[in-house]
Amino acid sequence: MFGWIGGLVTRRARTVLALGLLGVALAAVVGVGAFSKLQTQGFDDPDSESSRAAALLEERFAGGADYVLVVEAAAGDVDAPAASEAGAALTERLRSDPALSDVVSYFDGRPAPMRSTDGRYALVTASVAPGEEADPAAVLDEYAGADGPLSVDVAGGEVVGEEIGAQIGTDLGLAESIAIPLILVLLVLAFGNVVGALVTLGVGVAAILGTFAELSVLGSATDVSIYSVNLTTGLGLGLAVDYGLLMVARVREERASGRTHVDAVRRAVETAGRTIAFSATTVAVALAALLVFPMYFLRSFAYAGIGVMLITAFAAVVVLPAGLSLLGDRVDAWRVPGVRGIRGEEAPAWSRLARFVARRPLLSALPVLAGLLVMAVPLAGIELGTPDDRVLPTSASSRQAGDVLRSAFAGDGTHPIQVVTTSAVDEADLASYAARLGELPGVVRVDTRAGRDADLVSVVTDLDPMSGEARSLVEDVRSVPTPAGGDALVGGASAELLDQMSGIGARLPLVAGWLVLTTAVILFLFTGSVVQPLRALALNAVGLGATLGAMVWVFQDGHLAGVLGFTPQPMDSSMMVLLFCVAFGLSMDYEVFVMSRIKEMRERGMANEEALVHGLAHTGRIVSTAAALIAISFFAFLVSSVSFIQFFGLGTGLAILIDATLIRGVLLPASIRLLGERSWWAPRPLRALHRRFGLSEAARPAPRPVAS
Repeated sequence: MFGWIGGLVTRRARTVLALGLLGVALAAVVGVGAFSKLQTQGFDDPDSESSRAAALLEERFAGGADYVLVVEAAAGDVDAPAASEAGAALTERLRSDPALSDVVSYFDGRPAPMRSTDGRYALVTASVAPGEEADPAAVLDEYAGADGPLSVDVAGGEVVGEEIGAQIGTDLGLAESIAIPLILVLLVLAFGNVVGALVTLGVGVAAILGTFAELSVLGSATDVSIYSVNLTTGLGLGLAVDYGLLMVARVREERASGRTHVDAVRRAVETAGRTIAFSATTVAVALAALLVFPMYFLRSFAYAGIGVMLITAFAAVVVLPAGLSLLGDRVDAWRVPGVRGIRGEEAPAWSRLARFVARRPLLSALPVLAGLLVMAVPLAGIELGTPDDRVLPTSASSRQAGDVLRSAFAGDGTHPIQVVTTSAVDEADLASYAARLGELPGVVRVDTRAGRDADLVSVVTDLDPMSGEARSLVEDVRSVPTPAGGDALVGGASAELLDQMSGIGARLPLVAGWLVLTTAVILFLFTGSVVQPLRALALNAVGLGATLGAMVWVFQDGHLAGVLGFTPQPMDSSMMVLLFCVAFGLSMDYEVFVMSRIKEMRERGMANEEALVHGLAHTGRIVSTAAALIAISFFAFLVSSVSFIQFFGLGTGLAILIDATLIRGVLLPASIRLLGERSWWAPRPLRALHRRFGLSEAARPAPRPVAS
């Protein structure tokens, strides 16, 4: 099939390239509307008890307070005459706002729970008016900031989402302004010329625009998270570098062996194109594991990741070769003086490394393995949480409000555990139920409120809503028998976190089974061995453990908090799953790159050790260069002021570098050398199956053996 594709794109190069450019133009038009359709939520399981409680609360009580205004007295306390008068005026402004309703203010009746213990702060809450759409940006613009004797910050889930979305939009532009020029410069050095770098970067631009168009279409039909944009840009640029380097290097290698330019392009599609398609399939399959989770936050990364993988692979295997055919020798134009660039031949440094590891596999592997296992140690102390306002910088209004609510109020009444009964219950029974809840450890007070055919019981606690103690309290609340004559649903921030963790944990075995099964099948089809997939899984586990352990050390333990400017918190369970799946997929990307060439060398007649050395010598420089460039595209996210975006950028970039150097450069050759010919073993029935259905890089009859 790839021979046929190579022939088609070289014979009809102008047509293929014109259609490709037309597709990019259409994608740009459609993709422009993506950002307005993407959502900032999606961390909760819609079928969980806490989500059903939130829906019932919205139906029977018109929801809770959407906005919490934290009012600070500029001097003295909030009961001073000037502050009190300004607070009353603020309350009236809120009540006259047609977009708001249910305004409850400290400055009305001075209820003690709405005043901080030191008297410096007071609270005013408001909800979105019936029939109105939430517009947190308008609320921030209208009410946040200094106002005479008062200053106001605004909290609430909608506000946090708005500020995170706005911050990510700003940060993404900054990250791209750093990453794209830097990647272009390094691509020029990697290729040794400007034209080769530009056509490769063009593949990345096409992939990003195409995926934006996909997200725009999906965003019109279902919920899609705005955070998937970061994966789109990172993977789009990175994989374009991966695949562009591989394709152009193979064209140069084939030309150096005596083929004409067009024949070299055709052969590159037949060989490197096969590897690219196989690699893209492995990464897409790994990211497909995210589709099993009920949170659309995680599913969105599957939409984006699978889309960008397929579009990048198509551009690299079909559109890029068409462009290379038309460019001819000009693909090497605008050379950089003194820079040879990657040309597909064996890299001496990687050849020496491969021979050293092959001769001393234990001596080479044990220190690397020990170092990676040490990096994984912090995983033993991991604590899990979910994003709140603390992922934002301290300058954000919702972050400042959240910090005050946590530190200055005895029992944060804005984040209670909410118990909603499914029907109205007897007043005496409700009072008895509230009393039993009030006896639980960590409960400050219990408030009750009657609604339409339901009752609301708010359990106010002095525990951090994201803490393990708060989650334990949710379990205790759920274990208390509900009032006679009615069932109850328990919700609130702590319950949402507990249900999110349960939803993720329940599906992790399915994800692990999917990754193991698909990896085993794909690598068996590629190598014909049942040992190679097990070896690959073991090495991936080591690399992923080291990466995740390092992230716990940095973001939970806070060792780089001062440098990166974030607040240490428990690890976001959704982001840990996302990083695991993305890093697993990219590690399989490099596994296929290296093993494809080793397998090709074996098919040429080389013995195991020589095939290992020559295969790594041919691919090592390409893999390490591509890894460095794709890591830059993710490390650029460290300029973000949102901590979980920093986490994703640093974690993915680190995983890529660990895999492309320590895993592929040392542990892979050492393990294959120690296993010897056993690393290619398969039972006789499976060998017959592979001969019939397996895939191979060497699509044509093998030439004579290459001497070592």
